[in-house]
Amino acid sequence: MAAVQPIRKSKKLDEVCYDIRGPVLEKARKMEDEGQKIIKLNIGNLAAFGFDAPDEIVQDMIRNLANSSGYTDSKGLFAPRKSVMHYTQEKKIAGVTIDDIYLGNGASELIVMAMNALLNSGDQVLVPAPDYPLWTAAVSLSGGTPVHYVCDEQADWTPDIEDIKKKITSNTKAIVVINPNNPTGALYPVEVLQQIIEVARQHNLIVFADEIYDKVLYDGNTHTSIASLADDVLFITLNGLSKNYRSCGYRSGWMVVSGEKRHAKDYIEGLNMLASMRLCANVPGQYAIQTALGGYQSINDLVAPNGRLTRQRDLAHKMLTDIPGVTCVKPKSALYMFPRLDPKMYPITDDQQFAYELLAEERVLIVQGTGFNCLTPDHFRVVFLPNVDDLTEAMSRIARFLDGYRRRIR
Repeated sequence: MAAVQPIRKSKKLDEVCYDIRGPVLEKARKMEDEGQKIIKLNIGNLAAFGFDAPDEIVQDMIRNLANSSGYTDSKGLFAPRKSVMHYTQEKKIAGVTIDDIYLGNGASELIVMAMNALLNSGDQVLVPAPDYPLWTAAVSLSGGTPVHYVCDEQADWTPDIEDIKKKITSNTKAIVVINPNNPTGALYPVEVLQQIIEVARQHNLIVFADEIYDKVLYDGNTHTSIASLADDVLFITLNGLSKNYRSCGYRSGWMVVSGEKRHAKDYIEGLNMLASMRLCANVPGQYAIQTALGGYQSINDLVAPNGRLTRQRDLAHKMLTDIPGVTCVKPKSALYMFPRLDPKMYPITDDQQFAYELLAEERVLIVQGTGFNCLTPDHFRVVFLPNVDDLTEAMSRIARFLDGYRRRIR
């Protein structure tokens, strides 16, 4: 008999990486199986930290379960799409109709769908560095090439417009804007958004706007949808219930096509084809959208000056920046911090190994910066979702580990 050949994964996956749920998490799971308790600061899964979905959303889903057995229109039910249309009007995004709105199994599914419909081999998409790694993965998986533009830590992590301009080629099809930003917590000023639009305008680029954290805003900051600032550029805006409404598991998101749609008919036909192929988004999650967008916005309580998220952000930021050699731009939005380790005090060359060592010694799970396509191995991301007691313990363990690290390299 011929030798059995190993079954290998697709070569399309060679450039795909998603370290938020990567090898370090696998190590953490093994440690948990051995009975060790891990403090997980690796993922923005709000329910795991006691942030429950608003009760009115839960009740509406329950009441509509009897109506949820059949497929819906491939783009989704009319009423939730109508509520998304009204939301775009609140955000001042002009010209959005019901047909411009696609409901999906979370924004993640729609990101992959949008890339699959657009990209051919060799096409390039500008993606921020650092980024939410699904964007880079989706571009690669769709046959395209992600090209990372720099976000400037010295300018509160805003995109470096000159770096964007330098990286545009004849193969560049689009630019991704993650605002509010994961992993940095940055919130982009209108002036920066306008500059990005001008670059897109000059080079005929699609703007993909990931705005999933647009209500998780601190210190009285406000969010501007980039699609509200022009109508002569094609915008694809993505959002959903996962973060603003603490409904990660409901997998309920939406995608909005706006701006210069006349020259995008073929691309939109591709989106329609892919939407039809997956039949429809999960129906119970669709029923949650109208209630969420039209109901009491409890996220405002959590991000108020004395709200739980604000207090935990402030605590984590202070404890991290009190550690020698650790600096961190204070997040204006989202659920994360992206601290920097001074390379002179922490000469790290392999930040995944750094994350392994922190996990092994202190049982704290973080994600290394290169997992977000950070260009240097001197950052890591933490979520500040644990309650104050657990968060204090986690930050204390990180401080103790870094103190030991400094002693070892002296």
